[in-house]
Amino acid sequence: MRVVFATVLLLCMQAAFAQDHSQHQQHAMLPSSPTTTADDDAASDYSPTALTDADRAAAFPDLRGHDMSGHMDDDPFVWMLSVDRLEWQQGDAFAWEGRAWFGHDRGRLWLRSEGEHEPGHGTEADLEALWAKPVNAWWDVLAGVRHDTGEDGQDWLALGVQGLAPYKFEVQATAYLGAGGQSMLQAEVEYELLLTNKLILQPRIEATAHGRNDAARGIGSGLGEVDAGLRLRYEFRREFAPYIGIERAYRFGKTADFVRAAGDNAHETRWVAGVRFWF
Repeated sequence: MRVVFATVLLLCMQAAFAQDHSQHQQHAMLPSSPTTTADDDAASDYSPTALTDADRAAAFPDLRGHDMSGHMDDDPFVWMLSVDRLEWQQGDAFAWEGRAWFGHDRGRLWLRSEGEHEPGHGTEADLEALWAKPVNAWWDVLAGVRHDTGEDGQDWLALGVQGLAPYKFEVQATAYLGAGGQSMLQAEVEYELLLTNKLILQPRIEATAHGRNDAARGIGSGLGEVDAGLRLRYEFRREFAPYIGIERAYRFGKTADFVRAAGDNAHETRWVAGVRFWF
């Protein structure tokens, strides 16, 4: 029995030795380093051709009138003009609200205007020029000047913020300081509710408060006026959308007393129809 076991063990050792020896021979036959060829020498000597203006023009062609080379800048100059409200109001009044901005992501010049022409009361409007500096991806800080037109026109210094609040509420709040220590605060909130891809319902609230009474302009201290509106627009294109809606104006405190003394209603409701566009 021992002889059989020894014989089997000896045969296994010989087979293992033969396999190891064959592997050693195969490794010995492999070259220690790759052979250099003429193609490899040519590849090592290759250097890319320098880009020309023609190459860049071919890579960034003019697409539908838009020169793509202008978008190669990390912070290009951009601009936009939008008219949020251009509308007829019940009672043959005409109102507008628009804005334009020019500049870069690091800072832009904003022009804002809002006004109303009403038969028997003339035209009241304001024009603002503000420099906006972004504080993050959603909010800007603005500073500049404002001019109110009309018989009792007034100039203001302005400081405010604007941006997109949580849940996509568009917010704009600005504080103003005028001559004689007069001060004013205006805040506006808008929201867009998409009923369909083209039909959009937009609630809007704007509030105005003053720091002191100004009888010449019919202004009382404190919260003086709140305008709440609801507009339904249909976007034939994103850049063009007619709308209809309703707006309710509320006057409070001393401002309401001035309005009543002039023979007008402190609260009034108006149907509106207009168009919104931008480019």
